[in-house]
Amino acid sequence: MVRMNRSRRRPTGRTVTAATVAVAAVLALVAGCSSGRSSQGAAAPSSDGRPSGATARTVAVVPRPARLTLGSGAGFGVTAATPVHAEGGPDAQAAAALVAGELKLRTEGGSGAGITFRLDPRAATPPEGYRLTSGPSGVLITARDGAGLFHGGQTLRQLLPAGGGYGTVRALVVDDSPRYAYRGAGLDVARHFFTVAQVEQYVDLLALYKFNHLHLHLTDDQGWRIAVSSRPQLTAVGGRTEVGGGQGGYYSAADYRAIVRYAEDRHITVVPEIDLPGHSNAAIVSYPELACAGDRTPAPYTSAGVGFSRVCTGKESTYRFVDDVVAAVAELTPGPLIHLGGDEAKTLAPADYQAFMKRAIAVGRAHGKQVVAWDEAAAEQPDLLQIWHPARQSTAAVVAGIAAAARHGSKLLMSPADRAYLDQKYDPSTPLGLAWAGYVSVEHAYDWNPDTYLPGAPRGSVAGVEAMLWTETLSTSSDLQLMDLPRLPALAEVAWTPQAERSWADFRLRLAAQAPLWRSQGWTWTRAAGVPWP
Repeated sequence: MVRMNRSRRRPTGRTVTAATVAVAAVLALVAGCSSGRSSQGAAAPSSDGRPSGATARTVAVVPRPARLTLGSGAGFGVTAATPVHAEGGPDAQAAAALVAGELKLRTEGGSGAGITFRLDPRAATPPEGYRLTSGPSGVLITARDGAGLFHGGQTLRQLLPAGGGYGTVRALVVDDSPRYAYRGAGLDVARHFFTVAQVEQYVDLLALYKFNHLHLHLTDDQGWRIAVSSRPQLTAVGGRTEVGGGQGGYYSAADYRAIVRYAEDRHITVVPEIDLPGHSNAAIVSYPELACAGDRTPAPYTSAGVGFSRVCTGKESTYRFVDDVVAAVAELTPGPLIHLGGDEAKTLAPADYQAFMKRAIAVGRAHGKQVVAWDEAAAEQPDLLQIWHPARQSTAAVVAGIAAAARHGSKLLMSPADRAYLDQKYDPSTPLGLAWAGYVSVEHAYDWNPDTYLPGAPRGSVAGVEAMLWTETLSTSSDLQLMDLPRLPALAEVAWTPQAERSWADFRLRLAAQAPLWRSQGWTWTRAAGVPWP
């Protein structure tokens, strides 16, 4: 989130573009599924990217299921004529229809041979979990909720040859459920604006890898991206700029609802972020009365430095502004969470910052939302505290403050910049991105444990993992894809798969085998080091 590098990476491979969960599921840690050990053997990818001589550990599914058992019999052949059935009501029908569309197959009523999505409230599957069974007579996906059925369908997509829904699904049984209830990806649409269609493409990518939250960073110094009817200047003025001097843009209420609906259909909850009291220049340019007397005259900002802006925390009019904005965004957002920022307010005295965040969090809760805030707000104990500072850059006092917040009930959302910030360069040769947190290779994004990353964090305090993609240097969908792929699937596995079942040695093979699927979607990715690309 600091210095800018305006260089551009051109595509180096063929590749990417891009519901609502219960409140309790958002903030509760989902227990990892127990799983017996499978064979540790490794298999190199074949010429089409699919493992040859695959073991249960190298079947090309990402994130790796909690338990996958290969069968010895015949699999099921899927052709253009294979029907897709739904049993159990509307949620089963919705999952079947979406996955059938992705596989270019047709849905049919009734039951029989083919692919069946069965919603069963009595199924012994955890929340968002599923069982997938494949054999000579067909593929059966069973779950007790619609999210589980949908996730099972994404596993099925990866078990079939890339480029279409036709081929053989080997005989196997998958019993799967997520490690964490919150598995998110953040997209900064404030530094550079991305259209509704571009965000929906991003949602498609998240859905494939079983993410269930989309964090939209809607406001910053460079732009304000969400319409608020009671404050029209926010978009009329603040929506017109972005990094580099482009024309910016914003989402109308209808646009934002369309994104929320599209995500909900894919069991992804939108978490909007209104970043205050810093990162607020676009708001202050729109409404200069938000500034304090003596502050510099507000002007549109199109560079990428941070930490210079602040709303005036001593004015009651500032809190009326906060209430107006939070009320509008909360009304548009059916999900349980709203993010109120709180980072890098470098020009505020600590007491003023703490007083503001305490009141802002109360406003969010008054409008029926649980509040997410960045880790600087630990003392104010938001419901979900998002950890972004690398542990090596945090003082003992900061770490102790975060641990204290967790002991008092704040859940931790792990997004450490040295592991989960996908705007950081892969290595020194990466033209796009920044490097203030260090280089983030695919292996580095993969090889960490969220539960033990932060010393002193109480057991069970980690609610989940979120990848973040800031866009100071990213302005196109291709730019996003080059930085996300192949690291976003790595973080998907960190968030989904039990820690004891994760291994870089087999992950790199399964990741390489994703490339034909990305190619079939027309996506763009980086052929990062350390992965045996086909």
